[in-house]
Amino acid sequence: MFEVFPDIISSLIEPINILLLCVGVLAGIIVGALPGLTATMALALLLPFTFAMEADSSLITMGGLYIGGIYGGCISAILINTPGTPSAIATTFDGYPLAKKGKASHALITASISSGIGGVIGGLTLLFLTPVLAGWALNFGPPEYFWVALLGLAMIATLSAGSMLKGLIGGCIGLLLGTIGISPVGGESRFTFGFPELQSGLELIGILIAFFCIPEVISMIGNKAKSQKSLNKEKGIVKNLFFYIIKKPIFIIRSSFIGIITGIIPGAGGNVAALLSYDAAVRFSKDKKSFGKGKIEGVMAAETSNNAEVGGSLVPLLSLGIPGAPPAAIILGALMMQGITPGPNLMAEQPSLVYTFLVSFVIANVVMMIFGLMGSRYIGKVLSLPVYYLAPSIMFLTIIGAYAIRNNLLDVAMLIGFGLLAYVLKNAGFDPAPIVLGLILGPIAERGLAQSILMGEASGGIFTLFFTRPISVVLIILCFLSILLPLLGTIFKSKDKTEKEEDKIEMEA
Repeated sequence: MFEVFPDIISSLIEPINILLLCVGVLAGIIVGALPGLTATMALALLLPFTFAMEADSSLITMGGLYIGGIYGGCISAILINTPGTPSAIATTFDGYPLAKKGKASHALITASISSGIGGVIGGLTLLFLTPVLAGWALNFGPPEYFWVALLGLAMIATLSAGSMLKGLIGGCIGLLLGTIGISPVGGESRFTFGFPELQSGLELIGILIAFFCIPEVISMIGNKAKSQKSLNKEKGIVKNLFFYIIKKPIFIIRSSFIGIITGIIPGAGGNVAALLSYDAAVRFSKDKKSFGKGKIEGVMAAETSNNAEVGGSLVPLLSLGIPGAPPAAIILGALMMQGITPGPNLMAEQPSLVYTFLVSFVIANVVMMIFGLMGSRYIGKVLSLPVYYLAPSIMFLTIIGAYAIRNNLLDVAMLIGFGLLAYVLKNAGFDPAPIVLGLILGPIAERGLAQSILMGEASGGIFTLFFTRPISVVLIILCFLSILLPLLGTIFKSKDKTEKEEDKIEMEA
């Protein structure tokens, strides 16, 4: 890198590249904050315009847009309980409860700082460890994907704060919804009811909006009052939260590590990274019960991890030519439009271009954090709107977002239908998180299981394939720990409660 350092500096200080970087980050934040408009969609729309740009300018712009889009999803997740992007699912768990307490500014500032730190760590990892980590990613096959999905599904035990049974039922509902579409192995259509659009499965963004947003809007209208009436105007909030976050280095490193590793695994995505990081935060916390009720650490874990995942997702792209996430696939298209083929020889053939992109990636995360901190004081004022303005505006954005994904009215109908179902389930005590978790991870688990069985039958050892590969063994152990620890905690709490009741009876006697 050091031999091409002058070229990197000369490219990054060009006014047009500085402008494109800032515009890309800002546009990404705006797009990410609008439900239904994902970072992938924004990059796809930008792709034709990059053809006329210089190679370094196009990559700088797309990198900024990618980073801003992933961060922007937290804004609507915090303010209206609707993940702007799938990566922001876990942010709703504590971000929205904080907003309901009048601490939307706390949540938004925490998200900005955590996203910036996680993104910088992910960018530095991308800059210095790309060849090493890309080789490690090649060890992941169908069995590892299956166990990763099971590890994620084991999170239902963590997310089921109320009733474990209802959490498991919700997870099963999500798994059933995940079977809609074409079978990953046999190729037959399942539960499409004659609608060709359902052959590709349920559109994730529309389902997220339905389960997280619609019930809140209905409740908001039914109560005829905002659940959030004021914003906390504490002085020095940015400084206090910044020092609060950086005083938790192990927490930040753990969340970033989870995000980077998840990003390197092709197809896992920021939603899985944020959920796994949130799960780890809950498990290592001494105050588990406060999660889901408006805890700063919940927002930190989700946002640090899903932004660190962005850097991780580009590792296999630049080293192997394999995009680790859908947005990375769009960046692959941009590179190929410029006549550049990602792969093992890219850094040797185009070192100046690659390192310019990587350094700009780190800088874009800092710019994103600055924009987030500057805008949080104004964004939070959305909560001050009266319900008769806020509720219709949210519904308008959600319907437009659901339609814009595939330009299909069926998605709008499903948004409304699943939204009403989510409202009924929520009133019955079913949390939407396990349902969405099952929907996301079910297809990954099914595909990994089916492909592994076929591989095992061909090699004559299904058991060996599933249970003896080193990474699989580690994931199996983590799965068992994820399931057993909450159960053991429940058993010990029950014993303590019984002993206290017995002691109370003896004292009264």
